[in-house]
Amino acid sequence: MDDINPSTAGQLKALIERVERLEEEKKQIADDIKDVYAEAKANGFDTKILRKIVSLRRQDANERREQEELLDTYLRALGMQ
Repeated sequence: MDDINPSTAGQLKALIERVERLEEEKKQIADDIKDVYAEAKANGFDTKILRKIVSLRRQDANERREQEELLDTYLRALGMQ
């Protein structure tokens, strides 16, 4: 692959530029999320709990139920309930 034809080089450049744009968008979105959590904290909300809720909402009901049951089992085994 010492010599890349102009068409392939153009395709490669376009792919790299797309990734760079997406990385910039990802950074902007991460900054926006950080701002939302900062706003929540300024309004008295616990951001650690908010992050946990967001994580839980991503899971389907069965997966969440299984994790809660397992957590409950472990807590009981440790005498924490």
